Amino acid sequence: MGWNYLMDMDGVLVREEHLIPGADEFLAELRANEVPFIVLTNNSIRTPRDLRARLLRTGLDIPEESIWTSALATARFLDSQRPGGSAYVVGESGLTTALHEIGYVITESDPDYVVLGETRTYSFEAITTAIRLVESGARFIATNPDATGPSAAGSLPATGAVAALITRATGREPYYVGKPNPLMMRSALRQIGVHSEHTLMIGDRMDTDVISGMEAGLETILVLSGISTPTSVELFPYRATRVIDSVADLVGRTANPFRT
Repeated sequence: MGWNYLMDMDGVLVREEHLIPGADEFLAELRANEVPFIVLTNNSIRTPRDLRARLLRTGLDIPEESIWTSALATARFLDSQRPGGSAYVVGESGLTTALHEIGYVITESDPDYVVLGETRTYSFEAITTAIRLVESGARFIATNPDATGPSAAGSLPATGAVAALITRATGREPYYVGKPNPLMMRSALRQIGVHSEHTLMIGDRMDTDVISGMEAGLETILVLSGISTPTSVELFPYRATRVIDSVADLVGRTANPFRT
């Protein structure tokens, strides 16, 4: 039996708005051989439709059903915990759309959950409302723990940083659904109907991609086309199954990616 693929998006297939060389050939080979795969992102801002359009602009044609976000994983988790519930959402359309699609009501009036996601325009008023609702007993969920995100001008505060603000104000820690929680991997596996035993995770970060893949029972491949360097890799107490320069190194060997 061949391998199935989970893969991170940023740093693996694209860098900012540019294709990483070889990513198009790699995906074309997976499609030609009918290999199940899904692209993952911890960013909850965009819907799969929006992400598909973004990827098309870089030259990558990935169907919506092959894109899995922390917003979708969060919605699936909430649907399993409290079907038909309600939430106050701090985030953008990727998150609100995912929650609407599972039948959740988005409200400021006594919600079951406060759900914090990514946005480029965090509102102090919305954060204050979230704090008051958590103080009143709403359960606190966050899509992902990333403290910062990239921009052309430098780092931006991301979900994890804003969650820390809410935690400091309320004393309540959120439950993070996205990477490095292996729940994100397991929900992606269910989405494409494959088993961890025959699946590998490709990512560019040891502290999110590799550890969540490892903890979900997957083989892991770290690419050096994103955030990691040969030096940074050695700082971690766990290892990826294989370290490569980029997914271009997998072209021609997707059936046996550990062949050197």
